[in-house]
Amino acid sequence: MSVYDDYEMTIGIECHVQLATKTKLFSSSDNDDRDAEPNSKVTPIDFGLPGMLPVLNREAVTLAIKAGKALNADIARVSRFDRKHYFYPDLPKGYQMSQMYEPIILAGYIDAPLDDGTAVRVRIHHAHMEEDAGKLTHYGDYSLVDLNRAGTPLIEIVSEPDIHSAAGARAYAMELYRLMTYAGVTHGDLYHGNMRFDVNVSVAKKGATELGGRVEVKNLNSFRSVEKSAEYEFKRQIDALESGQRVTQETRGWNDDKQITTSQRSKEDVQDYRYMPDADVPPIVLTDEEIAEIQATVPKLPPQYREEFSELGVDGSVVGKIMSHKDYAEIVSAVLASGGAKAAKRVANWIASNLSTDETGVALQTPEVDDLLALADMADKAEITSNAATELFNALMNGESDPRKLAEERNLLQVSDEGAIAAIVDEVLADPASAKAVEDIRSGNDKAIGYLVGQIMKKSQGKANPGLAQKLIKERL
Repeated sequence: MSVYDDYEMTIGIECHVQLATKTKLFSSSDNDDRDAEPNSKVTPIDFGLPGMLPVLNREAVTLAIKAGKALNADIARVSRFDRKHYFYPDLPKGYQMSQMYEPIILAGYIDAPLDDGTAVRVRIHHAHMEEDAGKLTHYGDYSLVDLNRAGTPLIEIVSEPDIHSAAGARAYAMELYRLMTYAGVTHGDLYHGNMRFDVNVSVAKKGATELGGRVEVKNLNSFRSVEKSAEYEFKRQIDALESGQRVTQETRGWNDDKQITTSQRSKEDVQDYRYMPDADVPPIVLTDEEIAEIQATVPKLPPQYREEFSELGVDGSVVGKIMSHKDYAEIVSAVLASGGAKAAKRVANWIASNLSTDETGVALQTPEVDDLLALADMADKAEITSNAATELFNALMNGESDPRKLAEERNLLQVSDEGAIAAIVDEVLADPASAKAVEDIRSGNDKAIGYLVGQIMKKSQGKANPGLAQKLIKERL
């Protein structure tokens, strides 16, 4: 038994979600800074020039209200902005506009599915709106600042410390990603920082009544790094405790190349930020009717899709692949509604088996439902082999259409004409090279049928229906 088995980790996660608005939170600057020249997506408001007054982006509020529904959370009827003071070159005003005391999204929860079929329920403490800071790039003895991200609209989702495994942390991050992208709250481009995770880890002996020292690993932008950083911190902190050291509260960064965390700075406490109400932005006042009207526009969310897909009879891993991107879930749902569970199960398995997606689920083309139903029908009737079905499915996912026409053009249709196949069967059985297989089958060794079917497929150039060929062999022998 390892010393690590004596300890339990406790994890809480803060997630910054970039809202999918056209402009920034308080200015008219473009909210998409991908591949933009430094300091090209800015206005005097983003530079924090004297006399510039912020104007709150109404669409950001709308998206925050939608996020609240996805988080099973209440929306505050009155919420306000506060100034969070700290002095750093990427924050020109000297303070960040955030919501410390009266956030817009109140307590909620999400159920994050685990690989073993269970789920971990993680309570949401709250989520608040805030603006992002700029970006510093360090060059030896000097640094340059890019303010393209200054003022980018975010919601920060703060979980309770309800997670007790690295796998649970990954599952929570993935489900949060799905919820926010399915609800249309964010574009979800992890590479460009649309969602960033701060993982707070502490360890304590099992059964202890107090948590250990908390370490925050900041700015993680992949589900794998969330999991691996938690695993590393768990062991690092236990090693420190076992050698008689204290785990001090600090902020650490994740080195993906070395798979380790490194110390960055001691963690500030709330009082260090000197929060005060922001006098330039009026409170956000919402009515029950406004909230209901906005939340009624939220599309189908992951839990609803999972409930639908429960009738397909597929593995949890297949459902997980389908759910990796909203487009895939919509495809399977549409096939289920139009063609029933059998066709939807085929499409689900094709997606899970044949599509390579990264963990942000970059989708390919979205085929027409009628094309997928036609392909499933061709597979059901054994008009095509499983390999041909895969080839045609991938063609549909790359923008092509009409699977029957594609099958004809690519010479993929199987021959199911019993007379035509019977002639090939007789030819193969009469071949001296088949004599041993024929003898084995007559002796009760049915496995030898595979050799004969292979010869038939070879002579038919892969077009013979293998099921029918096997049936005819058995009849003749």
